[in-house]
Amino acid sequence: MEHLEQRQKVIIMIAVMSAMFFAAINMTIVGTSLPKIISQIGGMNYFEWVFTIYMLTSTITAMLVGRLSDIYGRKVFILIGIGIFMVGAFLCGTSNTIIQLIIFRGLQGFGGGMIMSSAFTTVGDLFSPRERGRWQGLFAGVFGLSSLFGPTLGGYIVDNFDWHWVFWIFLPIGLFAFLLIWKLYPTHVSKGKQAIDYLGSIVITIIIISLLLGFSWGGSHYDWLSFEIIGLFSVTIIGLVIFIFVEKRAKNPVIPLHLFKNPIFTLSNIAGLFLGMGMFGVIMYTPFFVQGVLGQTATVSGLVEMAMTLTMVAFSAIGGQWITKTGKYKLLAVLGLAIMSIGLFLHSLLQPDSSLLRIILQLMLIGVGLGMAMPVFQVVVQNSVKHKYLGVATSVMQVFRQIGGTIGVAIMGTILGQLMRTRLSEINAQPASTEVPDEFSNRLLELQDPQLLMDLEQIDKVRSSFPEEMRTLFDQFIGLMRDALNFSLTGVFLFSAIVVALAVVITLFIKEIPLRTTNREEEDAPK
Repeated sequence: MEHLEQRQKVIIMIAVMSAMFFAAINMTIVGTSLPKIISQIGGMNYFEWVFTIYMLTSTITAMLVGRLSDIYGRKVFILIGIGIFMVGAFLCGTSNTIIQLIIFRGLQGFGGGMIMSSAFTTVGDLFSPRERGRWQGLFAGVFGLSSLFGPTLGGYIVDNFDWHWVFWIFLPIGLFAFLLIWKLYPTHVSKGKQAIDYLGSIVITIIIISLLLGFSWGGSHYDWLSFEIIGLFSVTIIGLVIFIFVEKRAKNPVIPLHLFKNPIFTLSNIAGLFLGMGMFGVIMYTPFFVQGVLGQTATVSGLVEMAMTLTMVAFSAIGGQWITKTGKYKLLAVLGLAIMSIGLFLHSLLQPDSSLLRIILQLMLIGVGLGMAMPVFQVVVQNSVKHKYLGVATSVMQVFRQIGGTIGVAIMGTILGQLMRTRLSEINAQPASTEVPDEFSNRLLELQDPQLLMDLEQIDKVRSSFPEEMRTLFDQFIGLMRDALNFSLTGVFLFSAIVVALAVVITLFIKEIPLRTTNREEEDAPK
């Protein structure tokens, strides 16, 4: 599609970015609204699964669609993805239990994986690697806009309306994107029937599921050394061995293994994995700090996260333009990741009395770093492979980032739970300063659930149910709970800072090569 006129390319990109915005805003709108949703339908113990199941299913489809789109074109998959995503979004809004919400979010993930994989690959089809920096920056801007409107609107909806509208409000945008792409996106010219690597697809699906379930359940549902977790990781390792055996013999492998012989490709994907861990950590857990520790509303939480979004959008655009103008990218990635790691470290020093201004400034710092680094790795990965592998290379990059996000949130959930239990046990072991009747003491023990902190109305309701003379004690109890949640979340942010710092180290070893100025020359050049 590189031969199309510039006007046609721009129109196609508008259609694709509309689809991306629809998928991305449905992800970001859940962040600030989920604590309030869970407080109404229950299921705090399954909180991370609303996120994990989406990443699990989207990772699987992104991986499989990447290679298939190289064969059959992007249009069919992005249209199917939008359709599935719309159905999943509608069903999410009908959920009455946390289990239903998790199932329907999983369905959304199947569609989201198709949309994202096809969208990022389309940039590579339309533009040369040197030009892609500008458009990757705009794509990051789309994510930024979704992060800008999503959390704020999500918080406003759950504070003022029925939470089901969180999932329904953007369905018209999905329909608009579907019609635009149906009308404008060029139809792929078939190259004839080609062999599909069904066995490799099945094996890679098993690997992804067992790996992510192992990290999701380890330390929360099962001990890390339990039979179940060891079994899942064993399946992952055995599956990986089988996958390598299968792919070496497949006529048209779902993941050409020779791509990993390229150190630029491999190191960029590993750095993207760690970037995903840090990025999703701050997106998912900052609202818990603002709402649970500081006692602010979901609306305020969304407004606070706008600070990171605005700086990320601005520096993504600047970074993308800089890549296109200079052809340089390594310094931008290293500086961005370093700045992001520093911001996350400062987040790990937060206290229950920290001001909103401090949080906003730190989020702006994280946004600067994230905006600088985000456009880089996609461009680098696409520049390191032949055009015929563009789809699979792009999907591998997406999969690594999503696996990083999924594993990161799972590990952070374990860290959060463990530190919360540790701090609460320390609090419970301390002698009470005043004599508390057993009836109220037992009731306070029952209320030791961080889910209570996410709903200010529920806190007021519970407080009013206590006798007047016990309400001061209840206020002290809430303060101790917030201290415990703060202790847990700062541990999560410290972990995020460390993994992003590892991404800095890995990026230092990536060799910077010139960005190509056309897609054609690589096809004729010897590999």
